[in-house]
Amino acid sequence: MLKIDIEQIPGGASPPPIRVGEATIAEADIAEEMQYHPADSAGTAQLKAARALVVRELLRQRAAALGVAEAADEAVDEADVAIAELLERELEVPEPAEEDCRRFHAAHPERFSEPTRLRVRHVLLAAAPDDAPARDAGYRQGEKLIRQLQEVPERFTEFAQRHSACPSREEGGELGWLAPGQTVAELDRALQHLPEGLHDRPLASRYGWHVVSIDERLEGRELPYEQVAEHVRHSLREQATRRALRHYLLALEAEIGVEGIALDDDSASALMQ
Repeated sequence: MLKIDIEQIPGGASPPPIRVGEATIAEADIAEEMQYHPADSAGTAQLKAARALVVRELLRQRAAALGVAEAADEAVDEADVAIAELLERELEVPEPAEEDCRRFHAAHPERFSEPTRLRVRHVLLAAAPDDAPARDAGYRQGEKLIRQLQEVPERFTEFAQRHSACPSREEGGELGWLAPGQTVAELDRALQHLPEGLHDRPLASRYGWHVVSIDERLEGRELPYEQVAEHVRHSLREQATRRALRHYLLALEAEIGVEGIALDDDSASALMQ
């Protein structure tokens, strides 16, 4: 995906102002908008915020040019209502055909399946990511606990209550049934590939090391089209809406004129969110 950064004036000066037609996007408004666009750096958040405001201004100007009525209800943002009415009027999104839905379902079975679920117990040996001595000590302690559990599995509850830094220690380390996305990402990825039983080495996460036992594993299964037809149709409709919105915004950008920044593929996504 191509991203075009705000152009910088040589010599370290401030970037040129961002204009949409005759309107200028104020730096203070961009700073205010940044809170709604989390990113891995302030510069990326600023760029996303600026693009979002450009999109909003393009649509506001188009709505004004067409005389789209604004809402009288003071509890509702009038510009948002006008933009929604504008898009309802001008955005053409084709309804997905039945054969397209069935083809999409067949091509992406993983998107329309029941997830694998795991019944998990763990002992968390806490250690911060940047504390190398604590990480080393935690790993060695985890190995020791695993060796003992391989000999006497019944001690898992005892070890969780004695050693775990997770609140689940009160339940003997029980995390219950977990589906993908229900625990910290790095642990979640590792768990998906484990067979049932006590894992033979500690697993790392940002919180430390985990001694893990998979007590039961229920594999996911593909769901028949008839059971997920509406979900499939919604997915295709959303894709079509994003494409139509992107083309519409690029046309407005060319017609009204934008200076200081350029839209990208994510611009439509930000508006849909």
